[in-house]
Amino acid sequence: MSQADIRTEEVIYTDGDTEMKGYIAWDGAVEGQRPGILVVHEWWGQNDYPRRRARELAELGYTAMAVDMYGGGKTAANPDEAGQLMTAVIEDMGAGRARFQAALDMIKGHATVDPDKTGAIGYCFGGGVVLHMARMGLDLDVVASFHGSLPLAIAPGVDKMTTRVAAYNGEADSFIPPEDIEAFKAEMAKVAAHCDFIQLPGALHGFSNPMASTNGEKYGLPLRYDELADQVSWSHMRMVFREVFGH
Repeated sequence: MSQADIRTEEVIYTDGDTEMKGYIAWDGAVEGQRPGILVVHEWWGQNDYPRRRARELAELGYTAMAVDMYGGGKTAANPDEAGQLMTAVIEDMGAGRARFQAALDMIKGHATVDPDKTGAIGYCFGGGVVLHMARMGLDLDVVASFHGSLPLAIAPGVDKMTTRVAAYNGEADSFIPPEDIEAFKAEMAKVAAHCDFIQLPGALHGFSNPMASTNGEKYGLPLRYDELADQVSWSHMRMVFREVFGH
C-alpha cells in the first residue's frame, strides 16, 4: 500500500454574486478518479474543524471539500454571531440550496473526482443541510449527519429519496427533542429512504468535535466532546460509504 500524499488547495466558487471559499483535500498517491464528498460546517462557519474532516476523508481515498454556506468564508466569534449567520441561511433555504449546488458542481469538476459518485457529510447546522439536500433530491449518493438539525430534513421535496442516509444523534442531546426524532423518522419512511438513524448513548450535542467541551464551558451551552461516540459514528459512516461506493 503506497504512502498517502495528502494535498490541499483553497478555491473560490460562486453562486450568482455570492463568492464562497472552499477547501479541497485529496491523496495524490491515489491514482484515477474517486468519489467526491462535501463537508458542511457547524453554525460556527468553515473553520479548522470541517477542514480537518476533509483531510481525514482524503486519507480514506476520497476527494473532499469543506464548503462555505455563509459566503466570503465568514466564521462566527461567538454563539450570537453563529446564530445570526445560520438563521439567515435557514430562512432562505432556496438560496442555501443554490450555494450547496455550487459547491457540488465545484467538487464534481475536480480532476480527481468521478462526477457520478458524490456524497456529503455535515455537523450540527451542516448535518441538517446535508439531510435537507438529500430530501430535495440533489445528486448525492449518500449523506451522513452528525448531531445534525433534523427538522431541516422535513421539506416538500422528492416523492422517493434515492440518497442513502446515515444520521448520528446524541441520545442526551437537549437540542434535538424526541418529537424532532419521530418527525424525522416519519419523513424518511414517507419517502422510502434507506436511512440508518443511530442513537449514541450518553452523547451530547457536538459529540464529534473536540472543541465542543471548551465551547460548552465558555458559553454555558450543553455541548461536550465524546471520543467513543466520535469514533463509533465515524466508523459506521466509513462502512456506509464503502457499501455505497465500493470504496
